[in-house]
Amino acid sequence: MKILLLAGTYEARQIALRLGRDGRIDLTASLAGATRAPLPLDGEVRVGGFGGRQGQQDFMAAGGFDAVIDATHPFAHRISFRTHSICAALGVPYLQVLRPGWAATGADDWIFVADEAGVAAKVAANMTVFLATGPGSLAAIGPLPAARVLCRVIDAPEGPFPWENGAWRRGRPPFSVEDEVEFLRDEGVDLLVTKNAGGRGGWAKLEAARALGLPVVLINRPPQPPGEMAESVETALDWIERL
Repeated sequence: MKILLLAGTYEARQIALRLGRDGRIDLTASLAGATRAPLPLDGEVRVGGFGGRQGQQDFMAAGGFDAVIDATHPFAHRISFRTHSICAALGVPYLQVLRPGWAATGADDWIFVADEAGVAAKVAANMTVFLATGPGSLAAIGPLPAARVLCRVIDAPEGPFPWENGAWRRGRPPFSVEDEVEFLRDEGVDLLVTKNAGGRGGWAKLEAARALGLPVVLINRPPQPPGEMAESVETALDWIERL
């Protein structure tokens, strides 16, 4: 059985680990190439974009895939909608793996905004803001009316921060709660901004904000494509087993 896995998340790595060692499965894992040194994946791995919708459709048709598992980031909605549409056109079963979003406790000070454009209204002029959103969101978020803005990246940026009040900070996850508490405290962060991505990978920074009593702005997820959806790795593997 030939499966195309759109990867880039923890769930994708776990699915690749299981399917890549299943002798019944011929797995191709696809990465967007946003990170220069991605973590290894089982199966045949391709890196880079498809060259638009037609390029992706041609690749999928030529590959003769029997199913597609979309385990991209919850905010990668454009590729998800496109892949769902291509699968419908080709008659290929499609499954989106979408982990649940985070839920606040009584000890959390969370503010939800509909999208990146809503962040600026929650920022005060005297704040140091930590954008844990990745550099790809800067254009949609800002510039922000803050005293100082920090954005963490995995790879060294190719150019300066796009805003005069901003600076890059490098770091590769996973981060522990202790790591995040130290970072937030040392940098004097007043406000944490992140996407409601869900999952355990980014939870440490939310626990750190709770420990320090910091407010958090969470950007709500964009709309997702219709069709079958799995909230866990096991549910996705069950779907493959049924096929």
